[in-house]
Amino acid sequence: MGNVLRSLYGCCCKPTSTEDSDYLGPHGVSASTVGVSALAHDLFNFENTSQVPEGLSKHVQSSKKAQAKWYRKLLEAWRVAKPPPKTPEEAARLVIQTLERHQQADVEGLLAFYGLPLPHTLIQLSAEIPTSLPEGVQFELYTLPVDARAVGDGDGMTVYVSTESESVPGEVSLAVDKRKEARARKDYTIADEYKQMIIDSGYRVFKIQNGEEILARKCRIRLRGIDAPEMEMRYGNEAKEELAKLVQGKCLRVLVYGEDQYGRVVGDVYCNGIFVQEAMLKKGFAWHFKAFDQRLEFATWEREARQKRVGLWADANPEEPWEWKRRNKREG
Repeated sequence: MGNVLRSLYGCCCKPTSTEDSDYLGPHGVSASTVGVSALAHDLFNFENTSQVPEGLSKHVQSSKKAQAKWYRKLLEAWRVAKPPPKTPEEAARLVIQTLERHQQADVEGLLAFYGLPLPHTLIQLSAEIPTSLPEGVQFELYTLPVDARAVGDGDGMTVYVSTESESVPGEVSLAVDKRKEARARKDYTIADEYKQMIIDSGYRVFKIQNGEEILARKCRIRLRGIDAPEMEMRYGNEAKEELAKLVQGKCLRVLVYGEDQYGRVVGDVYCNGIFVQEAMLKKGFAWHFKAFDQRLEFATWEREARQKRVGLWADANPEEPWEWKRRNKREG
């Protein structure tokens, strides 16, 4: 059991580094993994000391003796889980299922203690991952791991795509070679100048395993079929944070249907087996953009979120982003 917990704890906390980006937060723990990491740490500690974490009693009603029983059950559940939980949703489901016979207030207090999703916010994702390109798809992209800071709002982000199978402008290729030569002779001032030239051209050099480097092209993505609140709107920040949690540090598969008026590729985005638009709709952080997308499943997912009053649907009558933009354009 200890090895399983050490493995998970190490996976959650081990920093991932590139030359130009830092995908994880302070101490190598991201906002999307800190709760799972903390729970794994406390289970590992309980296994060795039989002590529940200090401060838990402020969140739950039951005694420390009862809390110890919970942790024994969670240890056993974690032991048989294959694979063990790695996301907040997976960890929350394990806690809820393991402690289903206990008081709801205690279960929710334990989840809140670790910052894990509460029962009413968990969703069941159902969309199948396409094994072939659906009708209308022009091409597909596979991105490098996404930096959460590059998520602009709840329906758009900037990613980088390897140029290995693409042609690169001559001036960019030259800048890459000159930068490499400058670094070899330890002339980092000149190397940084070429690095900036590469970035200004819409490209970036990333380090991968074994110290190798790859050149990647910047690509702006607009999630097809949904419209999230604008950043100035109520729930705008929450929608952005939710999308960032879904894609942070992960490689995406993007099925591209076209390009919008702002030069962004418009596509369906898949991440670790999750259809991102489905997750955003079901969690109540986006509207189905019916004016540009008629998919019936999108309307169903929005309706489910409305009925559960999750996310922005906690408000009685949230304003649609397209109406907000029309009104503010008129007022401006």
